[in-house]
Amino acid sequence: MSASAGGPCQRSGERGEQLEEEAAAAGRLAGAPEAEECPDVDSDSDREMEGIQGPGELLKDTLYLRSCQAHSVVPASRFLHLGSTPELNLRHRGLGPQGAQALASALTSNPYVKRLDLRDNGLCGAGVEALAGALSKSSSIYDVDLSDNQMGVVGAQAVCAALMVNPTMQKVQLAGNGLEEHAAQYLAELLLAHTGLKSLDLSYNQLNDQAGEMLGPALAENTGLTELNISWNHLRGPGAVAFARGLEANIFLRVLDISYNGFGDPGASAVGEALKTNNVLEELNMSNNRISAVGALSLGLGLRVNQTLRILVISRNPIRGEGCFGVLKSIRDNPMSALELLDFSDIQVDREFDDFTSSVKEVLPALHVKTAAHGLEYKKELPPVFALSLSASAPK
Repeated sequence: MSASAGGPCQRSGERGEQLEEEAAAAGRLAGAPEAEECPDVDSDSDREMEGIQGPGELLKDTLYLRSCQAHSVVPASRFLHLGSTPELNLRHRGLGPQGAQALASALTSNPYVKRLDLRDNGLCGAGVEALAGALSKSSSIYDVDLSDNQMGVVGAQAVCAALMVNPTMQKVQLAGNGLEEHAAQYLAELLLAHTGLKSLDLSYNQLNDQAGEMLGPALAENTGLTELNISWNHLRGPGAVAFARGLEANIFLRVLDISYNGFGDPGASAVGEALKTNNVLEELNMSNNRISAVGALSLGLGLRVNQTLRILVISRNPIRGEGCFGVLKSIRDNPMSALELLDFSDIQVDREFDDFTSSVKEVLPALHVKTAAHGLEYKKELPPVFALSLSASAPK
C-alpha cells in the first residue's frame, strides 16, 4: 500500500516543526487562516455560525478550532462542515501526528460520527496514540479506517488497547501500516478480548511466520469476527500452519482472505484439515500462495467433506492441470458441497479438464469454474474483502 507522502515517521519534535511550516503554507495557499489566527469563542465568525448551527455543533467546532490553534495546524474544513453527518472522510489529507491530536480532542465530544476514515494521513505512532484515546471513549464510532498511516508497533498497541475497552467497534482497517511480529501480540490480544468486532483488515503489512504462530491460537478462540483480510503479508512455514489450525477451531469466521502470502503445500494441507471440521467458513481466497499440485490435492481432502464453503479462489498458484483436476474431483465427490465459485485464474488447463468441468456441472449445476481460458460466469457480487485481491496484479 502507498505510504504517506511525508516518508518514514520522524521524531515528534522534527515532525512538529515541519507540520507548523506546512500548515502555515497551506493556509496561505488556500486562503485559510493560519493556526495562530484561529478565531476565539467570541469572534464574529462564531456568532455567525451560531445562527445556522445548534449549540452542540457550535461547541464542537469551537473545541476543534481551539485544538487546532494549540497544535498549530490548519483546521480541516470538512470537519467544520460535518454537522450531524454520520461519516467523516478525511483520507489523504496529510493530517500528520499534530493534526490527529487536534482532531482527537474534537471527536471525544462528537456524538454523530459513526464511520471515521483517516486512511493515508501520515499519523505515525504518535497520531494514532492520540486518536486511540478518543476511540476508547466513543460510543458512536463503529467503523474506522487507519490504513496507510505508518503506525508501527506503537500505534498498534495503542489502537488495540483502545478497541479492547470499546465494545461499540465493529469494523477496523489497519492495512499498510508496517505491522510486524511485535505488533501481532497486541492484535492477538484484541482477537481474544473483543467479541463485538466483526471485520478486520490487516492486509499489506509485514506479518510473518512468528506473527502467524501468535494469531492462529487467537483466531481459534475468537468469538465474533466474521470477516478477516490478512492478504499481502509474509505468512509462511510454521506460522502459516499455525494460522490455518486456528481456522479449524474457529466457529464464527465466514470470509477469509489469505492471498499473496506464502502458505505453500504445508499451509494448504493445514487449510484442508481445517475445512474438514470447520462448518461456518463461506468464502476463502488462497490465490498466489506458492501452492503446488501436492498442496492442492491435500486441500481437496477438506473439500471432499466440507458443506459450507461457497467461494474458493486458488488462482495464481503453480498447481497445474493436475492440481485443478484433484480439487474439482474432490468437490464432485462431495454431494453436500455448497461451492458456487471455483476460481483457477491464470492456471492453464487442457480440453480434458474443460470436458470434466462440464460433467461436474451436471451434478452440481450451481458451480461456476473460472480458468485462464474461461472468464467468470458467476454473477453474485463478491464481498469487499475479495475485490482488491481478485483484481490486483502487483503490490501497491
